[in-house]
Amino acid sequence: MSEIIGVKAREILDSRGNPTVEADVTLASGAEGSACAPSGASTGSREALELRDKEPQRYGGKGVQLAVANINTTIQAALKGREASDQTGLDTHMLELDGTENKSKLGANAILAVSLAAAKAAANEAGVPLYAHLGQLNGSSSFSLPVPMMNIVNGGEHADNNVDIQEFMIQPTGAPTFKEALRFGAEIFHALKSVLGKQGLSTAVGDEGGFAPDLPSNAAALDAIMQAVEIAGFTVGKDIQLALDCAASEFYVDGQYVLKGEGKRYSSEEFVDYLQQLAANYPILSIEDGMDESDWEGWAKLSERIGDTVQLVGDDLFV
Repeated sequence: MSEIIGVKAREILDSRGNPTVEADVTLASGAEGSACAPSGASTGSREALELRDKEPQRYGGKGVQLAVANINTTIQAALKGREASDQTGLDTHMLELDGTENKSKLGANAILAVSLAAAKAAANEAGVPLYAHLGQLNGSSSFSLPVPMMNIVNGGEHADNNVDIQEFMIQPTGAPTFKEALRFGAEIFHALKSVLGKQGLSTAVGDEGGFAPDLPSNAAALDAIMQAVEIAGFTVGKDIQLALDCAASEFYVDGQYVLKGEGKRYSSEEFVDYLQQLAANYPILSIEDGMDESDWEGWAKLSERIGDTVQLVGDDLFV
């Protein structure tokens, strides 16, 4: 039986040393699922709200005891007796229970942790991997591993350096298997460490595990990656493509894109030109959050200019 008989939560620390929520869901069959809520360093203004305690004397106000309490009381009472296999029903019920646009009553961190824990419990009960369970819920029976995007240089809110673009990634599009793609990425990562070290640059890492050196420009980061790809024995544009997550909303100030690391300010149209030039000079396959979340005109121009050749991804744009 997939009937939920227990829901409980606790406060744990994430990879940044900040509190987050971990939830357990137990079914009548004895199957269990556990999950924790992720947290981002850069978030859009319209993202769902992570409920924090805001008690300065404890974890700098970032504690999540309120969200944990919401799970152990309100959410537990509401979900007991419900079928874990009805993922849509569980999620809808929690959203209705919260009743706010940005999940600020119960906390997005509480709702997400429980939702994922319930999915894992249902998958465990069915004896299938989580991806297969979720695929079945979507009516899909065919699965394939995606091409990984590996974040190997960190900037922006992910690092204490002068690089403005937040993520510089590689995509091993020429790898025949995911296993080989992982190897390509690891070898390039180690080659990049050597490249940076020979230039006397820091090889300390940022929030997401990529190197976080001070560099004269965003293009310099791409140049270092290109060099690392070649040293590792791969061909740029064939074996490896590049990708960016600009997180442009983080450096959009008073209607301008302010690249402090380069000492430059750009209008919306000028920053479109800037990204178009990067895409022309480097094998960039994907750009995430290239424009500010509210710069609709900029997004339209960027799509018109490079949308046919570069995958444009909205994160802060669509939350």
